[in-house]
Amino acid sequence: MPREPDDKPKTSAYDRALGLLARREHSRRELKLKLKQKGYEGGEAGEAIDRLGEQRYQDDERFAHSLVRSRVAQGYGPMRVRAELKSHGLSDARIRAVLEEEAVDWDASALAQVGRRFGGKSPPDHAEKARRAQFLLRRGFPAATVRSVTHADVDDAADDEA
Repeated sequence: MPREPDDKPKTSAYDRALGLLARREHSRRELKLKLKQKGYEGGEAGEAIDRLGEQRYQDDERFAHSLVRSRVAQGYGPMRVRAELKSHGLSDARIRAVLEEEAVDWDASALAQVGRRFGGKSPPDHAEKARRAQFLLRRGFPAATVRSVTHADVDDAADDEA
């Protein structure tokens, strides 16, 4: 005889959140949202997340470092990473600190992205330079980095500025 869905005891918010954290790091805001979507009340979810934080299973600082490393490896720039961290409820000061601690060479990262996407050849014309610049801007690199990288591998950079 099959069991009815209502016969199954509901998992506690703590157990549900712990299961989510077993798969990957989550921010407090993300965990709270996921628990709310599963039907847990705000108070129960908050208590569960507080308990996980006290036990160091959930840590926004660790989450932020993990997310930065992941996004850098995926080739995203600092503006994109900063926006994503902000969407997880981290403060500007914490975001700045995490990005400084990770000490990413954004120019090298942007150059690597251009190399992977377009190969090692210099762009033949201004339209190609613009394509490369737009690619980097969409990935979240600041304009100064984009200018530096897209002109760094061009032999006629001095002629372009005249």
